Amino acid sequence: MSAFLQQLPALMGVVIGALGSYLAVVRGDRARFRRESEARWEERRLAVYSDYARTVKTSVTLTYRVAAHLGNDPHPHPLTPREAAPAQADAAVARDPAGEALLLLGSRDVVEKARIWVVAVMEMERFLREETRDPDAWRALLERQRTAREGYYTAVREDLALPPGHGARWPLPPVSDTP
Repeated sequence: MSAFLQQLPALMGVVIGALGSYLAVVRGDRARFRRESEARWEERRLAVYSDYARTVKTSVTLTYRVAAHLGNDPHPHPLTPREAAPAQADAAVARDPAGEALLLLGSRDVVEKARIWVVAVMEMERFLREETRDPDAWRALLERQRTAREGYYTAVREDLALPPGHGARWPLPPVSDTP
């Protein structure tokens, strides 16, 4: 029996070491799973944010083209409101599912900035549906949309812990006075 008692501390050391090793492996696996899960959700959020931006930007580009036809914008490829109508309808329809995905996965700040951006775009669309010919008013709407877009991208970068990006503010050529 005394031989067993002499070996007991070594045996306890082995049991404690095995238990510690097991706990370290379990804890490491949990941490790895959590990191991988967070990375997957982050990738999904980035995809949702990008898809939403792409659908809104499609609408924006169409408004530029219609505005060019009305003499409000210098876009080199004007479209009549009639020619643009089917594409505008498709773009508006595409915004809905992209917006729903954004509501599901987006942070509160990103969703709020997206709302501000899309409202600015909808005001641009309304301006053009009324066939307004006012380059100064158009520039004001355009500036509001650009500021809203910049706010959206800033919120996305903050949510995803990305470095600051480009503001995408390029000088545009002036609109000619002749229609």
